Amino acid sequence: MALQMIGTLMISDRTVHTARSVGQDGWVVSYLPGRTLGLSAAVGALLIAELATEIASTARPLGLTAPEAVGLSLLTPRALDRASQWTNAT
Repeated sequence: MALQMIGTLMISDRTVHTARSVGQDGWVVSYLPGRTLGLSAAVGALLIAELATEIASTARPLGLTAPEAVGLSLLTPRALDRASQWTNAT
């Protein structure tokens, strides 16, 4: 994961998303229009975009979308057990 600053633009070699400086220490990230972020938040947003790209390519062989893979991976085993019991009861 490599973020680069080129003038007033922050880019990554792992995602098509960018962040653009709007002055006064504010940054706007391409997938968060209308929000002005600080530098560290803009970096975080681009790191999330990089991770999302990686998750999408890793989830594809599992037959999952990135949101499905993330959502399922955030569930606790106990929540998964309850969901499985509910599904098996129908």
